[in-house]
Amino acid sequence: MDDEKLITTELVLTAEIYNKNGELQVDDLPADLRKHYWNNKEATVKRPVNITAKDLAELYGIQNAVEIAKSLPFLEYEAFGSKLQLTVFDLGAKWLAKHEQGTEHIKNNPVLAHFYENYESVDVSYEEASKKNEPKEVSRQWIDSLITQISGEEGSEDVLKLAHIIVPEEIEQTLDQLVLNQDQKDEVEKMVKAIQFRDYLTKIGLVEIGKLLFVGPPGTGKTSTARAMSDKLQIPFVEVKLSMITDQYLGETAKNIDRVFELARGLSPCILFIDEFDFIAKTRSSDEHAALKRAVNTLLKAIDNISLVKHGVLLIAATNHPQLLDSAAWRRFDNIVDFPLPDEEMRKKIMEFVLAEIDGTFDAAEIASITAGYSGSDLRMVVREAVLTALMVDRLVLTQDDLTRAVDEFNKRNSFHYIPEDET
Repeated sequence: MDDEKLITTELVLTAEIYNKNGELQVDDLPADLRKHYWNNKEATVKRPVNITAKDLAELYGIQNAVEIAKSLPFLEYEAFGSKLQLTVFDLGAKWLAKHEQGTEHIKNNPVLAHFYENYESVDVSYEEASKKNEPKEVSRQWIDSLITQISGEEGSEDVLKLAHIIVPEEIEQTLDQLVLNQDQKDEVEKMVKAIQFRDYLTKIGLVEIGKLLFVGPPGTGKTSTARAMSDKLQIPFVEVKLSMITDQYLGETAKNIDRVFELARGLSPCILFIDEFDFIAKTRSSDEHAALKRAVNTLLKAIDNISLVKHGVLLIAATNHPQLLDSAAWRRFDNIVDFPLPDEEMRKKIMEFVLAEIDGTFDAAEIASITAGYSGSDLRMVVREAVLTALMVDRLVLTQDDLTRAVDEFNKRNSFHYIPEDET
């Protein structure tokens, strides 16, 4: 019960301090509290924050709010509304400061750290606590609030069809879980620094930064890396597939492209990821679809007018067919990041990552040696096939034979080529 008293006291003190101190912002609330009390319509946590028995139960599984309030001399339980309230603030603040685990809780709570920073006998830093606390922009609640606001605007239905929005907490693969070469790692780090030093880059007038083109065969990690950068940078990820502008139901395509870029600015800082970028070349080389050509010209102008430094939008485009792009497309980007098929050492590392949570005895190096020309996605397909084959006989442990047979099956599958009837 001692831990429950500590958690309850922390929660009630946090609410009391946040309610009374107008300097504190919503980002100062610990992430779990902010998500729990989030007001989607107003995109914030409204004051006053009231603590109820239901809140304790939903947040921490604490069911005995009445007993806890009775056991602490500075708390009371108000039956009307099931509220927990402080009766003597100073007594509660001293109790938390003297608790053997109190300082650790304060260090991870910016609201409390702000109050206790100058409190006697408590060595905490508001700045350090803030660094540990994830910002609102990484959460689904924040994005949903913005979508709610956008939904009332003209053309919003079209732009939300065009864009798929992901928040950092939803990213499944982080950069640490991807096998990247040094050039790819360096480019990621440059973008981290560019966002970190945006004010400096603005001051010196270096604004043409943050437009990357990812090129390489399918399955080599272009999309996964772009999404993982969202997690690394702790900013939302807005994905657009250019082929979708051909959708007859999307209305005026040029306007929708402008709306996508406006959406990205509204979510700033964020990553705007444009997939299937070679679709530009297919459209520009065609004599048909004048409306689409206008849309592509709109896209190129929009790329020119967006900036990581000015607008907080990191633009990443990806293509499997760089040879289709003309100079008008290439010159829009300040850097090209190559995603080649993995070499043998990279294939070995990928296999080790994919097999890390699977029981069995296998040699990743041997599989890497017989999978020349495989992409990272292909290697994951090999493991998938081996696992499913083992499950056919209710076996949860893989063997080297399972993997080599899966490679053979993959090679056999890739040897089939569908030939249309009119070509026979």
